[in-house]
Amino acid sequence: MARHRFGIVGCGMIAEYHARAIAELPDAQLVAVLDTSAGQDKGQKIASLATGPCAIENDLDPFMANPEIDIVCICTPSGAHLEPAVAAARAGKHVVVEKPLEITVPRCDAIISACDQNRVRLCAIFPSRFSQANQQLKQAITTGRFGRLTLGDTYVKWWRTQDYYDSGKWRGTWALDGGGALMNQAIHNVDLISWLMGEVVEVVAFTDTLAHERIEVEDTAVAILRFASGALGVIEAATTAYPGLLKRIEIHGNRGSARVEQDEITLWEFQDQLPGDTEIAAKLASRTSSNSGASDPRGIGHEGHRQQLADFLAAIDAGKPASVDGQEGRKSVEIIRAIYRSATTGKAVPLPFDDRN
Repeated sequence: MARHRFGIVGCGMIAEYHARAIAELPDAQLVAVLDTSAGQDKGQKIASLATGPCAIENDLDPFMANPEIDIVCICTPSGAHLEPAVAAARAGKHVVVEKPLEITVPRCDAIISACDQNRVRLCAIFPSRFSQANQQLKQAITTGRFGRLTLGDTYVKWWRTQDYYDSGKWRGTWALDGGGALMNQAIHNVDLISWLMGEVVEVVAFTDTLAHERIEVEDTAVAILRFASGALGVIEAATTAYPGLLKRIEIHGNRGSARVEQDEITLWEFQDQLPGDTEIAAKLASRTSSNSGASDPRGIGHEGHRQQLADFLAAIDAGKPASVDGQEGRKSVEIIRAIYRSATTGKAVPLPFDDRN
């Protein structure tokens, strides 16, 4: 039997990405799924992706009591992450939570606290951090190639049909989606911009619902950021930009600029050139379009999940925190909640920010 044995709670679309990623990891196996829906058709579909026997449970308690499971992936709707994550931690299982970690800062903190108290590892899923392009961008910042950072911007101008929101009762609700274009679609790039540029200390924002009906949350948002370094930034997020554009990160400083679109470098210019820059330029000249979720939620692959889960298993084996642990996963939720507060009040909102303030 595999050394790392996974269970998945929730059997919607994102659970497929976890199941496929687990199947490609050496010494890992999906051994159980939890599907509480009638008929368990979705659970059977996810279980069919396992490389060995996979039980299908319909109740949380026996699922968590299964001694074969040592890692639980939480793939429920965003606002329903807390309860199964805490149950997994109390059962002594390591915990993987699909983005966002939760939909408010206190709910994030409750998950982190439960994992700490029960001495289990926690991983917040943000696979974009593991792409080669974003890793190169992070290294260039860390080694000072940009000089003084001045601007850090991210743009997620995507398109979602009305049918997308109508396809699930939880979609577009504050209670379970936790927000709209920011919390659901753009949160990956909110995570990236804070990981790359450093701590956000103030936000000013506008949000609105401009192109969809029967949803409670925003489908269009713009925010201005101030980072602790003094640099400024912008976040644009939308599910209203037909036909959907590639997501984009831009980093600028007084000695260089770079752009990453859909996990591919499309601009790489520095005052001080290094030998590796020639190779990057050659890749730019021959690049092809990437998979994208710009107009299709299924238009992404599971490779990022595979890389991040591999990183998590290595951390467990080494007795170390995950690269993207609970505290890292909390940051993007804190930023987005501050943006929502600014959009509601019409005022600049400082960070740290807590929903209870």
